[in-house]
Amino acid sequence: MMFVTRRIANKINEVKDKYPIIALTGPRQSGKTTLLKNTFPTYRYISLEDPDIREFAESDPTAFLDLYDKYVILDEIQRVPQLFSYLQGRVDESGLMGQYILSGSQNFNLLKSITQSLAGRVALFKLLPFDLEELKAHQLLSEDYADNTLRGFYPAIYDREINPSIFYSNYLQTYIDKDVTELLKIKDFRQFRQFIKLCANRAGQLLNLSALANEADISFNTAKEWLSILESSYITFLLHPYYENRNKRLVKTPKLYFYDAGLLCFLLGIKTTEQLLLDQARGNIFENMIIAEHIKSTNHLYQFNDLYFWQDSNGNEIDLLWKVDRTFIATEIKAAKTITTEMFKQLDKFESYQETHVQKVLIYGGNQSQKRSKYLVRSWNEASDGSLYK
Repeated sequence: MMFVTRRIANKINEVKDKYPIIALTGPRQSGKTTLLKNTFPTYRYISLEDPDIREFAESDPTAFLDLYDKYVILDEIQRVPQLFSYLQGRVDESGLMGQYILSGSQNFNLLKSITQSLAGRVALFKLLPFDLEELKAHQLLSEDYADNTLRGFYPAIYDREINPSIFYSNYLQTYIDKDVTELLKIKDFRQFRQFIKLCANRAGQLLNLSALANEADISFNTAKEWLSILESSYITFLLHPYYENRNKRLVKTPKLYFYDAGLLCFLLGIKTTEQLLLDQARGNIFENMIIAEHIKSTNHLYQFNDLYFWQDSNGNEIDLLWKVDRTFIATEIKAAKTITTEMFKQLDKFESYQETHVQKVLIYGGNQSQKRSKYLVRSWNEASDGSLYK
């Protein structure tokens, strides 16, 4: 079995001796179990997905934690939420750092339990599917962005060489059957699947929840609830706009994106690179992939940059924006493989509105990076190296 070194592993090791509990969350099949077993080989591994182990933990949590008292990985711990209160007492009494490592794939339940019981005692990490740097380090990155975009970034696809269409079909079915049924009371799963596809059609666009609800033939509150579930289970995320309260001309509606571009392509019915390169949504898919790479990279490097986009009422827009000290990092994202002067216009426009320094960055679909006098031009395959976060 191939093991790809995950960038987050070093960060987890750095804080293991500073907190009694380490918690690792992320989507199903992002590699959490593999990472923890390889990073902490001396820890005992206990999966609470196992019905017998789960029944033991639920019926007698004191005896369970007497047996598994220290240096233990408790996987899918959100399945037994009452354990969190008992863990609080255990770690407070022992004072031992790195006593427990918790893992789970339902962000909503895991974070809720941590917030209520373990605040101040836990270092929380998020493991997402492979990022570009991880693939590059193991010679798994293609020359053309379309190949990796279509394939997606889930470890099993690379480890077992699974056809992406087969993987995502099974992944979606498992996700709906398991996670969604635990979190929602849905009578018609076909309607929920259709809702996910409608979200895919809006990837990279401003989120109009009312229009989405109308098209899905559900209420506004139901659409809001379903979207919240997609976010908490790491299917989608929202990128919020950067604005200052005094400027009323700026857009204040978030954009919708998918964590994994391969799943996005599957939901859009795109099965070949030729299809992807000819599809009218190609630009939005490429933008989704690059922005998801930045989300993955900030999490895997344990950076805490707040990422935004910027758009005014006249349609001027910056695809991705963040601040380092007093400098704006303004990023334009273009799927084209040939650089043209037109690609820099929005960057120049944004700079003209600002009083602080702006680092202007173009990320495009070609393979050659350039450092120009006014701009930094970066290939798609360098999108998540983290060099611009500091």
